[in-house]
Amino acid sequence: MKHYFATMALAALCITIFLACGTSHRSANTNRTPQHPTTMGFDRHLNHIIFTDKAPKSKGAHIYHTIVSNPDAYIRDVARTVMQTLYFSPNDSIPMCRTLHYTLEDIDGISAKNGDNGNISIFYSTRHVEKSFEQQDTAKVLFETRGVLLHELTHAFQLEPQGIGNYGSNRTFWAFIEGMADAVRVACDGFHGETDRPKGGSYKDGYRRTGYFFNWVREHKDKDFLRKMNRSTLEVIPWSWDGAVQYALGTQYTMDGLWHEYQLAIGDITQ
Repeated sequence: MKHYFATMALAALCITIFLACGTSHRSANTNRTPQHPTTMGFDRHLNHIIFTDKAPKSKGAHIYHTIVSNPDAYIRDVARTVMQTLYFSPNDSIPMCRTLHYTLEDIDGISAKNGDNGNISIFYSTRHVEKSFEQQDTAKVLFETRGVLLHELTHAFQLEPQGIGNYGSNRTFWAFIEGMADAVRVACDGFHGETDRPKGGSYKDGYRRTGYFFNWVREHKDKDFLRKMNRSTLEVIPWSWDGAVQYALGTQYTMDGLWHEYQLAIGDITQ
């Protein structure tokens, strides 16, 4: 019997080691994004997170807590992804977020960022969370939650155009800010690919039209295009579309010309 139990124990140990190795291998391939050696250095640009659930009895809040068990860690992970997409290095001119107030609220809308000078507030609507769960699909809710957070955290860490007014007074400023936020969301797989790409319009429309266009340029002209466009706000003053794209890609380019090329390539126009 002792020999029998010893044999069984050895077999169990071998199975355990095999399963552990298999699980580790699967996790490496499906659950983790390969990290650049300097990725963790971005963490120092986000200090304190204050998470508050202002609608604890709402269905949306219950769903949120089901899919996000540790909001602090989750927000930091997405913030790291955003900064890595916008900047070459943790040593770049990244705005410091000393305190991020993140709240769940039972209100209309989806999400929004407010504040500056290192004190940022972001709310996320529990009604939107509940709406995203209409098909009883938690994966869909998690996908949407991550996409929305990518957009809003881009606002927390992106650089802003100089010399052309501000978000409320200048449409170019507004379009660039919202376009970059959706560009980061597209780049980080926060939209459903071609399904979510709006057709026609103009790169000056902001949001997804600008975001998908910027990512086409990133994929076909320069993999660092988003980083360079973000940096252009420090180098091109007063900021302009053409000044920025020429800073990023070279003086032979114009934004109108690139937009036309994009529209042809994507099939929205034929000539």
